[in-house]
Amino acid sequence: MTPVRWGILSTALIARQKIIPAMRKSGLVELSAIASRSLASAQALATELGIPKAYGSYEAMLADPSIEAIYNPLPNDLHVPMTLAALKAGKHVLCEKPMSVKAAEIGLLRPYAALLHVREAFMVRHHPQWAETRALVREGAIGELRYMQVPFSYFNDDPHNIRNRAEAGGGAAYDIGCYAITAGRWFFECNPERVIALVDRDPAFHTDRTTSALLDFGHGRQLAFSVSTQAARYQRVQLVGTKGRIEIDVPFNAPENAPTSYHVHGMGVVGGPPPRTVTLPVADQYQLQMEAFSRAVRSETPDASGLDDALANMRVIEALFASEKSGRFERP
Repeated sequence: MTPVRWGILSTALIARQKIIPAMRKSGLVELSAIASRSLASAQALATELGIPKAYGSYEAMLADPSIEAIYNPLPNDLHVPMTLAALKAGKHVLCEKPMSVKAAEIGLLRPYAALLHVREAFMVRHHPQWAETRALVREGAIGELRYMQVPFSYFNDDPHNIRNRAEAGGGAAYDIGCYAITAGRWFFECNPERVIALVDRDPAFHTDRTTSALLDFGHGRQLAFSVSTQAARYQRVQLVGTKGRIEIDVPFNAPENAPTSYHVHGMGVVGGPPPRTVTLPVADQYQLQMEAFSRAVRSETPDASGLDDALANMRVIEALFASEKSGRFERP
């Protein structure tokens, strides 16, 4: 396969620390250009990392006919505007999550869905631990999946950090709650029918610093999650079925340079079989994500499935915020 020529919008931290290193590992990806609002910043990073082209504006890079695909790691409120600009320029787009801050905005991208690939960058779904644990659930290793519990938190009270700016789409639900929702939709393999939330907002930032939610997936299946931007660093996925349970140690920020593990437990009765720990070899979920998108560019017909998936997640987030105000269950 001929490598896909990529450009990156901005010198964002996630691009520097995760995406660029992942790109450089792969023979399916050619990192051709980086853009910043500051030409000096773009040139400095390009020189440091050996990126061939640097641009002092996003528009200048989008006008480069040699660039085939764009990675968009800009602040949340710029995801739709710059993704739309890239699509109009004829570029495929992998956009950081969440794809939008309002579900209705995703409709602006639909006219291009049959022409170009556009997807939301949930790298976790490319990690082998997600594939293996869902396969176990499907084959009935823990019986029928009844409920899930997902805690996910970190501490960040920096007033200058983009995650603490409400006007830019900051807050726990947008930043990490979207992962918990994605986990529920991934393992139950459907969308929730109704949701209810309890939200605590930072008095200065006005962002949701802690959001807890209960999602009803129908037929008695439930996801409970708590996410916080001002709590101890922690993450887990617990899958509890009628005959056992699965626990994923590091479900979201899986390391790129170390093995990962998950645990399969039985019914937990005295004298029953001990838990089984499965250790997986090193895998870079960002590299796997970039390669999957690049293969799609080369060999798959574009469609709206990526937008449909992003819209389903955003409808849940909007329903949670509606529940915050109403105090009752809301339908996505």
